[in-house]
Amino acid sequence: MATTLVPALLQAKFAAKHATAAVSHFQKMTEQFQLGNWEGTIGAGGKFIEACAKALLLHVGKTLPPARKFKVGDVMRDLKVLPQGSFDDTIRIILPRACEFIYDIASNRGARHDPDEIDSNEMDATVTVGTCAWTLSEMLRYAQKGTLDTRDVTHSVAGLMQRRYPSIEDIDGRIYFHVPGLSARDVALLTLWHQHPARITPQELIAAVRRHNYKSANASMAVQRIRTLVDVDSHGRYRLLAPGLQEAERLLASSKSGATSRSK
Repeated sequence: MATTLVPALLQAKFAAKHATAAVSHFQKMTEQFQLGNWEGTIGAGGKFIEACAKALLLHVGKTLPPARKFKVGDVMRDLKVLPQGSFDDTIRIILPRACEFIYDIASNRGARHDPDEIDSNEMDATVTVGTCAWTLSEMLRYAQKGTLDTRDVTHSVAGLMQRRYPSIEDIDGRIYFHVPGLSARDVALLTLWHQHPARITPQELIAAVRRHNYKSANASMAVQRIRTLVDVDSHGRYRLLAPGLQEAERLLASSKSGATSRSK
């Protein structure tokens, strides 16, 4: 992800502490989105907006209230009543509207839905990622306005605005991992990790590996190779043990690091 230079570029106009926090929350949000964790995506998006609100408030010369009294809605209202011409419309109008939209999703919908409604978590997470990417890009564009050498800014904005897709996809209960270079054993391990704490039969696990274009023999061997990492109940169903969970999380972390290095 092309966020390495973003905190430094933002600091041309925004406080370093909150610029760095905003980028950190943005990275967390996109990681959660790639893992298919919609609630985690929305929660991190809300924290991103809080960091942006603090940066914007300080930028216009106001002081931050005590933490217990800080409210994003109040900040956005303060920004929108700034006198015309006192600050760029990006600060007065455009960014506050975007921030309010995402913060309303994070605070009011917040992954809480009535049981008889269609679950909107995924679409909320998708719009959260897109709007937060636009918000960070717009703050970056504003912070570097007038810069003579725009190459770093252009590349950073392009990286922020690239479309993102989940690394884990659930199609009617069939799980797919869109992570390059996974072995059959990796797929079996991640399938159990994704299923945890629920259990899965060896036959279901073999079928999951085969869906990733591995032959039956390879899929069966992969399931045998993780046998020491699972608990087997009286019905023969598998559940991943703690060492297996840790290995799966290391595998996901290393795949994200590899994707980051390839995108730089």
